[in-house]
Amino acid sequence: MEDVLVYLRAVTIAFFALLAPLPRSLAAEAPKLVQKDGRYALMVDGHPYLILGGQIHNSSAWPIELPQVWESMAALHANTIEAPVYWEQLEPQNNRFDFSNVDQIVEGARGHNLHVVLLWFGTWKNGNMHYIPAWMKSDTKRFPRVLRPDGEPIDVLSPLSRNTLNADKAAFAALMHHLKQIDGEQHTVLLIQVENESGNIGSVRDNSDEANRLFADAVPSDLLSATHKQSGTWSQVFGGDAGEMFQLYYQAKYINEIAAAGKAEFPIPYYINVWLDYPAAELPQRQLDLPGIGYPSGGAVQKFVGLWRALAPSIDLIGPDIYADDSQFYRQTLRTYHRPDNALWIPETGRSDSFGKFFFYALGEGAIGFSPFGADQAGWNILGDERWRAHARNFAIIAPISSEIAQLEFDGKVKTAVEEPGETSQEVDFGEWQATVAFGFPQPDGRRAPGTKDAHGAALIARLGTNEFLVTGVDASVRFHVPGKLPWIRSEITTAEEGRYENGEWKMQKLLNGDETDRGFQFQGNPEVVRVRLDRF
Repeated sequence: MEDVLVYLRAVTIAFFALLAPLPRSLAAEAPKLVQKDGRYALMVDGHPYLILGGQIHNSSAWPIELPQVWESMAALHANTIEAPVYWEQLEPQNNRFDFSNVDQIVEGARGHNLHVVLLWFGTWKNGNMHYIPAWMKSDTKRFPRVLRPDGEPIDVLSPLSRNTLNADKAAFAALMHHLKQIDGEQHTVLLIQVENESGNIGSVRDNSDEANRLFADAVPSDLLSATHKQSGTWSQVFGGDAGEMFQLYYQAKYINEIAAAGKAEFPIPYYINVWLDYPAAELPQRQLDLPGIGYPSGGAVQKFVGLWRALAPSIDLIGPDIYADDSQFYRQTLRTYHRPDNALWIPETGRSDSFGKFFFYALGEGAIGFSPFGADQAGWNILGDERWRAHARNFAIIAPISSEIAQLEFDGKVKTAVEEPGETSQEVDFGEWQATVAFGFPQPDGRRAPGTKDAHGAALIARLGTNEFLVTGVDASVRFHVPGKLPWIRSEITTAEEGRYENGEWKMQKLLNGDETDRGFQFQGNPEVVRVRLDRF
């Protein structure tokens, strides 16, 4: 009898051990960036995740605004909200913190089945210091401002001040510690933006006595190594770019130290966003880069992406904020920030319909996410009052297959075709198979496709297997064929299934044939996805 009792006791202990929560080390992994063959994925709970984001207005992260924010995210078909954290609200008195806004954002996102990207509006926001607490603004001796060459102060804090750095670092670390406590297991928060479009607006660099002394000294050895330069003073080494390089160096070191302090508390991916260097005016005398005027001096603009990656290793990625809908500029910017050492992430872009098609360009470049700015109903927007119909349409198409697209992107199996003015059709090459994508409707037999009036057509094609593809699009038709032959010549569609994914499994809703396949798969308005199997004969 005693042996039986011992056995039953052992079985009971084992049973309740199985019911116990997994230790933290065995729980689902925290969000992280992973790289494979030059491609990146944002891994969330162990799976690639594609951010379909909506960044809310600057003053919409207050509890009174959140009801309309959640409505807006649903209308956008977003899966992730980008919301700011205001230093002035978080630390209204020195070393006294108020996390109520953050808590309501995180809890509200969970209740609406959303993830969160939090934006730290700390020392810098759009090249200024407007979000620092009032107790810092009034103490200019302890928290010195940048001085112009004529000695006039501007509304930007100097990155040379240890007092300022320590204050920002303490507040940011407190925020990250709190996030670890409330989200360390649930993984609602995916990314942290450190500062916002950092740099100086109003002066290329600080011109205080301390700054001038450092500027007259030798350039630090780590910057010389990163730029492959020989030793000398800042002016000797960098010439006319010396002031901007000086600001960049101390700014990158400053932000790296803040990010490192945050990661010690809550180690998820951290990024910075960038106010870009936009094309200069046409007149020759205006074709000059003007740091501190055209863009915040010291930021990770196009020419400095690699340097920032070297100087700020605690920053996991750099994301461009793109507000020019010139296609050539937009595509070049995507290529510039999509690097072997930098995942492509568009944290801000224009919300108007003219920016919609760039979502497909970003997917074709392997982006981990894309987010229009001002995606809520909070009144006036610096970009105007136009609604984001194109972004909502695009997200509605991709949201049901976003997990699959994220994995296929990571595997290098996604290609896109995007309409440009006068270019009403494109070929997409998959080697033994090609796809002809034609834009606009109607597409009568024997005539070229008409295109769309504002060149917004797009298609996404993902390879699932040797002869199998996932296809969707916007105002576009897609026809498969073998190289060198027209569609239906020595090739055919075995099956074409319209459907959706549910819990990772494809669910066919209907078979397409006849008019729906003979002249290509036609995507006009409705968010449809087709899984097609091909064969040769």
